[in-house]
Amino acid sequence: MMPAFTFSPVSFMFHLFPRAVCLGLLLGTGWLAACQSPTNSNQREQDMQTDLPDSAQNPRPQVTSGPWGRTDGLDVRLYTLTNAAGATVKITNYGAAVTHLLVPDRQGQLADVTLGFDSLVGYQSHPHYFGAIVGRYGNRIAKGKASLYGRPLDLAPNNAPNHLHGGRKGFDKVVWQAAEFTTDSTAGLKLTYASRDGEEGYPGNLQTEVTYTWGPGNSLRIDYQATTDQPTVVNLTNHAYFNLSGQLGNPVLEHQLQINAARFLPVDATLIPTGELKPVQGTPFDFTQPRAIGQAIGQTTDEQIKRGGGYDHCWALDGPANTMRLVATAYEPTSGRMLEVLTTEPGLQFYSGNFLNGKIQGKGGIAYPHRAGFCLETQHYPDSPNRPDFPPTSLRPGETYRSTTVYRFSTR
Repeated sequence: MMPAFTFSPVSFMFHLFPRAVCLGLLLGTGWLAACQSPTNSNQREQDMQTDLPDSAQNPRPQVTSGPWGRTDGLDVRLYTLTNAAGATVKITNYGAAVTHLLVPDRQGQLADVTLGFDSLVGYQSHPHYFGAIVGRYGNRIAKGKASLYGRPLDLAPNNAPNHLHGGRKGFDKVVWQAAEFTTDSTAGLKLTYASRDGEEGYPGNLQTEVTYTWGPGNSLRIDYQATTDQPTVVNLTNHAYFNLSGQLGNPVLEHQLQINAARFLPVDATLIPTGELKPVQGTPFDFTQPRAIGQAIGQTTDEQIKRGGGYDHCWALDGPANTMRLVATAYEPTSGRMLEVLTTEPGLQFYSGNFLNGKIQGKGGIAYPHRAGFCLETQHYPDSPNRPDFPPTSLRPGETYRSTTVYRFSTR
């Protein structure tokens, strides 16, 4: 005869799962949830990670903001754009300025690579356009005068004897309206400003839109757009000062720079282009191959270096305008940080921080010395309204001004 058999749930479980520890059944908590094989601890950890919220596994880009002061009866805010990798850009709606730009070095350590200030007061007090959008016309117009379709332009000579970066109160000194946005891969800020007819002497009501998009690969894209109700001139750019070392109190002379341009625009004693597009070959302006910014900046025998006090010139970029293309690359060997500039613009103003003198205290109380930062300003050529042979900067009703620039950060 077969021996008598008495059914027991515990015996039944160990019969079916001889390697399981069935604590759930013994504790009355439900055996299916608590039975676990000792050999599956790694799987359990993987399952626990899988159960984490999506935001913990795959951080989404985000935008945060906070109050940053008040001016002209309007609120000023500071916006922080963070991408999925944790790199951040801070932008204020005062002057649409990039105030901070934290990107990693080759060791993965984040550091700020753009000059600026910790508070609104710094941007109001100093004339160096740190990180700001400049306009209506970025760069110089000779003596502040030009003719537009037979109508005279009479603009403020705020950089005597010339007009510079939109006048005494250009786009860098106004409060923009801001709207933040995010996508699955980007964080962004759209800024708009309505420049009135006659503002700083410019004709027409100009509706201006600048969109910053901080994306994967640490790329900061800037899209510019403008429309007008009267003929006017427009030439917008960003005036960020870069120091890829992350040591904002140090000069940038050891940075390696390459500019994809076979010609540059010589200037007169007041930094207005002479009209010539001169080959760079054999001059201190030849950056067709990477070279240190400081390699030839001290060549005081070169008339153009003397006039600019270093580099403060526009390069006529290779390749067709209105086509996005790589136009410049900067590399800082100690940190390994690299900056690539892509644009649809025909020109690039390379400025080597010649007017910084150690008297301006920036972020963290750092005094910015001579040549503590460099600018790569994508734009049309200076004084174009007086040079019909230069790419035009006029804008008429029914037309839309569009321009795009990307600053892409990486390491090597």
